[in-house]
Amino acid sequence: MIIQSLLDTDLYKFTMMQAVLHQHPGAIVQYRFKCRTPGIDLARHLDQINAEIDHLCSLRFAADEVDYMRQLRFVKPDFADFLGLFHLDRKYIDLRASASVPGEIELDITGPWLHTILFEVPLLAIINEVWFRNTSAPDFAEGERRLRAKTALLRDTPGFGNCRIADYGTRRRYSHDWHAHMLPLLRDALGAQYVGTSNVYFARRYGMTPHGTMAHEYLQAFQALGPRLRDSQVAALESWAREYRGDLGIALSDVVGLDAFLRDFDMYFCKLFDGVRHDSGDPFAWGDRMLAHFKANRADPSSKILVFSDGLNIEKVMRLYDYFRDRCQVAFGVGTHLTNDLGPTPLNIVIKMVRCNGQPVAKLSDSPGKSMCDDPGYLAYLRQVFGLPPAP
Repeated sequence: MIIQSLLDTDLYKFTMMQAVLHQHPGAIVQYRFKCRTPGIDLARHLDQINAEIDHLCSLRFAADEVDYMRQLRFVKPDFADFLGLFHLDRKYIDLRASASVPGEIELDITGPWLHTILFEVPLLAIINEVWFRNTSAPDFAEGERRLRAKTALLRDTPGFGNCRIADYGTRRRYSHDWHAHMLPLLRDALGAQYVGTSNVYFARRYGMTPHGTMAHEYLQAFQALGPRLRDSQVAALESWAREYRGDLGIALSDVVGLDAFLRDFDMYFCKLFDGVRHDSGDPFAWGDRMLAHFKANRADPSSKILVFSDGLNIEKVMRLYDYFRDRCQVAFGVGTHLTNDLGPTPLNIVIKMVRCNGQPVAKLSDSPGKSMCDDPGYLAYLRQVFGLPPAP
């Protein structure tokens, strides 16, 4: 089976889950799946996907896995104890073939946030791997050839010795086996230029550093959790600060667009958070605005971290590093370009939170096509509340 451990997910799922346990254990949410790649017939593979989900829901955290989580500096004892009791429950998943679009599937996850937050990443990894195992033959030799070329470019180009990357590719990987195979190759080829992985299972297995803080869903949920919509970003960031007291200090900037984020990310947050993560829009323009914002709020830009994670390849990493290296600290999370580059075209699939406590929630991305909401009226209201122009 594809998923063999509940640790086989991104670290930020656990960091958010701990905050949910302590602050919003009763919140009820809904997530929805979307395949943005046209012409993909996933419905014919429903039986295999269902079998993988059944297996996923049979898994528990082993005692040694809980012990590993417990020794992470930001994991609190009660959360580690909770993981020892946790399992994913199949009753929260509704999976079916689309009645309106041949070949498409409809997947909704509805239930307590605390008990559904860990579904997203393994479900996407399952759907990806089921698709590729039925439509292509793995060519690890080609994958290795491409990986060697990427690592050689970053390692051997003069002036980039301090340019460091992490693996962020769990959800869209070609397969679990390729992920397991390529990570040691990546580490051995790059040395100190490779700083770790978002995947907790492989971080533990290979003695790597797990990376991650928060995802869009955390800030989205606060659109329904209060106190009022206009203050939702501030409430989410303050909630994070209460949970981690300055640790895990990378904020996400594009849930309702950069303009609205900068209005809310005031001097207090500029000084409290270590940096910000980019995940949509022009990264160069974004970085320029963020550094100017830090300076305007009396926070030294050279002490701040800009984390880039939006559809990166090695060439783009190097351009961004070259542009920002003397102005601030920079970090890069590279996903699909590392974990799903063996020849076949990767799928563009996502699972996004669409409701919390019965109310719609949404992300207003700085990139066209990345927003996802089933309520146009709410999207228009969200734009109005945050003073954003109407959608084109």
